[in-house]
Amino acid sequence: MDIISFINYKGGVGKTTVTANVAAELAYRGYKVLVVDLDPQANLTFSFINIDEWRDLDRESRTIKHWYDEFLNDNRDVSLNNLIISPDKINNHLNAMDSVGRLDLISSHLELINLDLELATQYGGNSQRTIRSSFLRLFTRLKRGLEGIKEKYDLVLIDCPPNFNIVTQNAIIASNLFIVPAKADFLSTLGIDQLVRHIDGLTTRYNNYVNDGPGEWKEINPRLSGVIFTMINIYNGSPIQTQAGYISQVKRAGYPVFDSYIRNNSTLFAHSPEDGVPVVLDTEVSGLYLDIRGEIEELVNEFILSTGVTL
Repeated sequence: MDIISFINYKGGVGKTTVTANVAAELAYRGYKVLVVDLDPQANLTFSFINIDEWRDLDRESRTIKHWYDEFLNDNRDVSLNNLIISPDKINNHLNAMDSVGRLDLISSHLELINLDLELATQYGGNSQRTIRSSFLRLFTRLKRGLEGIKEKYDLVLIDCPPNFNIVTQNAIIASNLFIVPAKADFLSTLGIDQLVRHIDGLTTRYNNYVNDGPGEWKEINPRLSGVIFTMINIYNGSPIQTQAGYISQVKRAGYPVFDSYIRNNSTLFAHSPEDGVPVVLDTEVSGLYLDIRGEIEELVNEFILSTGVTL
């Protein structure tokens, strides 16, 4: 089971749009996909279910925030199975398209934003042994949870919050790959260097703790699969000059960059969450919309090659 995090420190870069459409296309191609929404904005959650469905999950304590609460309140290792739902709209749509794939969801919660300070109280100790023990117990929460359901899915896609808090670090430690969706502008590309340095630093720190003593965990090596550029404006079949410059800049920095990109069309993508079916599976699109769907399909072709995922 491959676990892939989608992350960028800059919000509003199309991260959730990319995650939702990649997940939907992979499910259409026959993969069993789980999407995990760790962003407190819960945009990925509301891309597949409506507010009433989410309120039911909240009442039933079936969001990722409630799962972490079990750890904070009672120090319990609870299975993720109870959180998993199969959104009706997207899965009925897949069935109607004769797909054998499936898309499941673990929902986020708006109060997830307050969780980091509470989780931080679980880390520390008065000796290297207790610090190591508390670090591994805290930062492998998601890794441990996903290990318990690994037989059910081919892929897990995680939509991370736009920061490097404890929940995000949980996602990176659980992942073998990460992808950076980015706009081709100054602010969106500025943080890529810092993000990669933070992930490298976390990897080194984690592996040092793993190697310092006995335990069940092995070293990790989360790899950057690539930068996916979004909201691209096209002129004569190519990104406009300003955006092309930022794309070239990221390539010169040595980071892998997807050749495929998602062009700018906020009107099209804005309606998709209301339908519960991402644009890439909309069988009624035409003209420019069809071009965009084709771009997402090409993006997923690259995704499969770059990640090495197989059925």
